[in-house]
Amino acid sequence: MKKQHISDAVIRRLPRYYRYLDELHTRGVVRISSGTLGKRMGVTASQIRQDLSCFGEFGQQGYGYNITELRTEIGRILGVDEPRRLIIVGVGHLGHALIQNFDFAQGGFRLDTAFDVSSALIGTSVNGVAVRSMDELAAYCAEKIPAVAVLTVPKSAAQETADRLVALGIRGIWNFTNVELSADERVSIENVHFADSLLTLSYRIAKDSAERSSQ
Repeated sequence: MKKQHISDAVIRRLPRYYRYLDELHTRGVVRISSGTLGKRMGVTASQIRQDLSCFGEFGQQGYGYNITELRTEIGRILGVDEPRRLIIVGVGHLGHALIQNFDFAQGGFRLDTAFDVSSALIGTSVNGVAVRSMDELAAYCAEKIPAVAVLTVPKSAAQETADRLVALGIRGIWNFTNVELSADERVSIENVHFADSLLTLSYRIAKDSAERSSQ
């Protein structure tokens, strides 16, 4: 990988490249051009070439990209080939839905344990994932050393829980609490705001409606 600063915009496009390439790989497609890949993803061919050039040399002129090789390389860049242990903190409706429906293994994460404060949930299992008491969190982290925590606790407990996770050695937090968390700069936090996505959709619909009415 080249030694250079890579923008957040480029990093956020990498999972999309990986997802599209994974779909093509599953279908048995062998190669693809940057132009064809760009059309599928709604970006330009030059953008794809520019993004990938941040990490090395990929593809051959006149041939395009070998899908298996490029998928493998982007997966390596994203860390998919280095499985990391992940825990979920908060097994309410959202936490439960994530455990049931999200394929963490596909992203290179191993999930076998979740934590909650509810006595009705502690000791149960959701889709093969054991739900433990928050009282066991410290001992679990000391033994298993998870890298990432998915945070789906109520807003009122978000920052306190995040601080506790960081103190226990968690290096990344996937935050669904709708609270902007503060943490040590060495800890990566990815905030998920469903309202932002919905408002983006609202903007696109409004823009499309305005364009149609002006025609």
